[in-house]
Amino acid sequence: MSKKAAALLFCILVVSCLAGCGSDSGKKKGDGTELLNVSYDPTREFYAEYNEIFNEYWKEKGGSDVTITQSHGGSGSQARSVIEGNEADVVTLALAHDITAIENSGMIEEGWMEELEGNSAPYTSTIVFLVRKGNEKNIKDWDDLVRDGVEVITPNPKTSGGACWNFLAAWAYEQQNGKNQQETEEFLKKLYKNVLVLDSGARGATNTFVENGQGDVLIAWENEAYLSLETHPDEFEIVTPSVSILAQPSVAVVDKNARDHGTEELAKAYLEHLYSDDAQRLAGKHHYRPSNEEILKEFSDKFDLEMNLVTIDEFGGWDEAYETYFQDGAVFDQIYAQ
Repeated sequence: MSKKAAALLFCILVVSCLAGCGSDSGKKKGDGTELLNVSYDPTREFYAEYNEIFNEYWKEKGGSDVTITQSHGGSGSQARSVIEGNEADVVTLALAHDITAIENSGMIEEGWMEELEGNSAPYTSTIVFLVRKGNEKNIKDWDDLVRDGVEVITPNPKTSGGACWNFLAAWAYEQQNGKNQQETEEFLKKLYKNVLVLDSGARGATNTFVENGQGDVLIAWENEAYLSLETHPDEFEIVTPSVSILAQPSVAVVDKNARDHGTEELAKAYLEHLYSDDAQRLAGKHHYRPSNEEILKEFSDKFDLEMNLVTIDEFGGWDEAYETYFQDGAVFDQIYAQ
């Protein structure tokens, strides 16, 4: 072989070797010490504090210091972002259907809901009304939201999981008052006719009402309403409607991404630790209802534990409810278009 040919062959081998080394094939994308939690709007403050608790726990167990990154937005939008490439190791979203959408994309394995207690919902909440101090419009229940001159703020069910809970709570109110399908749809039509702004997420809706001063009433997560009272004392009041819904935010490991990142054990521990006593009390501190019944009782002076709460099972579960009410062309679209 000539020197020229040998040199050419050497260059080809070097280039091939470098290309192989640069390939992602068979190589993990992380070292297992970074975790991305893709969550929904109102959990920012809770997870900022929980991440510190978990990191200390993980190091006590012999793990390395963990860098935990949070991403927040409307729950439906967040789910779509994961499907489209947002490399979440875990998702902590507003409703089970958003996680099911990621499961259907092949990124989360079947059976995720049975992996943790309470259908993988470590804390719960419900839907209440936030009104301005003095409650000038005398808003007491859902039927007050359809009166002329009442301006309502609620997010968009097409992008926000909290907004889906809001819609179903209003629907349940009408059904429990003996209304038929047509009457209930007419009621929801009047309610959304009074909606001043449809924000993309729950936190955006809170900002519209609290920070920007728009609207007479905010249909809100209970935890968001309490946070508003905490940050703006003497400016707002919480009104508890006669019928609401047990809202169950769900959590899951995004199996495909966790395998790629080498974070499977870490991601699983991160979600399991949400059920620890420390994390459950932290959830209560941040105005979520702990799933641990004994710890929930410690917050009985804050939460109305006697509320009339329907469950998603009364709508056939989230898959059926989403198809009936929130898919393109379903009940919400038909109501809102009119």
